[in-house]
Amino acid sequence: MAEVINLNRARKQAAKQAGRKQAEANRLTFGRTKLERQQSQKNEAARVSRLEGHKRDSAEKNDGEV
Repeated sequence: MAEVINLNRARKQAAKQAGRKQAEANRLTFGRTKLERQQSQKNEAARVSRLEGHKRDSAEKNDGEV
């Protein structure tokens, strides 16, 4: 004969398993160490600084137009 199961317990267990799968996917997507985040911010700041340094000033543009 088949084993009797509690449907509420089975439903909760299935929901918990789905939550674990979602958590694993989130860890792969968003999970970075503090050092990795700091290095990323440092690299982004350097990139922005380099980009800003290569921009032309508006005064230089106006000199050629007059």
